[in-house]
Amino acid sequence: MTALGQAARRRVGRPRPLGLPRLALRRLRLGRLGLRRLGLRRLGLRRLGLGRLGLRGKIAVLLAVGCALVAVAIGLLVHQQRLEQVADGSRAAATAQLVRVRQVYELTGQVRENDTDAEAALDSPAVPEPLRRAALDGRRATYLDLSSDHPAVWAARPIGAHVLSVRKPLDEEAREMAEFDRQLLVSGAGVVLLAALGGALLAGRLSRELRTAAATARRISQGELDARIGGPGPAGGRDEVAELGAAVDTMAASLQSRLEAEQRFTADVAHELRTPLTGLHTAAELLPPGRPSELVRDRVQALRTLTEDLLEVARLDAEVERPDLAVRPLGPLVAGIVRRAGEDVGLTGAGEETAVRTDARRLERVLANLIGNARRHGGGRVEVSVSGCAVTVRDHGDGFPERLLREGPRRFLTGAAERGQGTGLGLTIAFGQAQVIGARVRLRNAPGGGAVARVLLPAADTGG
Repeated sequence: MTALGQAARRRVGRPRPLGLPRLALRRLRLGRLGLRRLGLRRLGLRRLGLGRLGLRGKIAVLLAVGCALVAVAIGLLVHQQRLEQVADGSRAAATAQLVRVRQVYELTGQVRENDTDAEAALDSPAVPEPLRRAALDGRRATYLDLSSDHPAVWAARPIGAHVLSVRKPLDEEAREMAEFDRQLLVSGAGVVLLAALGGALLAGRLSRELRTAAATARRISQGELDARIGGPGPAGGRDEVAELGAAVDTMAASLQSRLEAEQRFTADVAHELRTPLTGLHTAAELLPPGRPSELVRDRVQALRTLTEDLLEVARLDAEVERPDLAVRPLGPLVAGIVRRAGEDVGLTGAGEETAVRTDARRLERVLANLIGNARRHGGGRVEVSVSGCAVTVRDHGDGFPERLLREGPRRFLTGAAERGQGTGLGLTIAFGQAQVIGARVRLRNAPGGGAVARVLLPAADTGG
């Protein structure tokens, strides 16, 4: 091709991206802006609500989005390459047809074309102006017309003072490109769908293992220290989830070992103290009357009480306690407990006949510890009230410390100096015995001052 023809091709004849029919032209324009218009904002990842999806859904969506972007980029490249092939082929076909028409014209003096699809003419007014100027300058050139509803390729050359031109329609090529685009779209959608399904399947195992680890960690936090995730990964593998499971199992085993050692130590110490304390108590009873003897007996009794409390805490920690449940009316049951607790305890709701399923001995232990805690740390008269399946114990002191309300009772910790002296075992035992009988203890501070402990018992018809 001559230099002018090449220049004309560069100037007016280069295929416009996604040329051919207007439908293809619109697709190309979308392609040029694809990476921007199909970006994260256009895809609306925020509107997808990824924050509300689980790990499996997030992996599947993100993998599908990534594959979609890759498919769009590859599709645009393949489309552009195919478009250039079609354009180059069309230009070559138009040029070859122009050569044949010129040969016939030189032999016969007439303009005829052997290709019925091509339209040959001499000085046709429909020849694009840039192509006409190139031909009048004495050069052969081609021109792609992609702006009309019927795209075509033109080829022209000078014949004396005239312009010989050939127009070849590209409607068939446009339909082929449209079909090619549809196939690309279907293939891309298929790849994205397979990627989403594959991501969901791959993430499913990861999600199940992480949920198992989370459930096991919750069971451990609730006191089930023998819970394990199990299922270690393959030998020599680098499965991070398996490593997490093994780490949680190791932590649980270490925690269980330490707690069991602490429980055994507490039980052993309390058990070993019982024998010498019994002898000490007997010896203290033999002391002559007097203030020093009373002080010794008081301290010995305090040691015996502490030892019994330690043994009870050890049994509760070991979960060997078994309740003797029976259906009882709550009001009369609490009335008997309050009567044995002392005259400084007021009671309302003694006539409450709501039936509860409980262990009377253990319920008395719970209420006695709560009353003793209110008597020791509170101020004024201790009030006990019965309503439905709930028993409330209230004092008029400074209330529970915020740390106690936030973290719950801790043994050998009363929470604050203003709560007075004590071992901190009373509330611990109350909570433990309540758990044994299926009750719940809730602590709060009254708006008008004072500490409130509420025991919620299971109704008789709930089983137990």
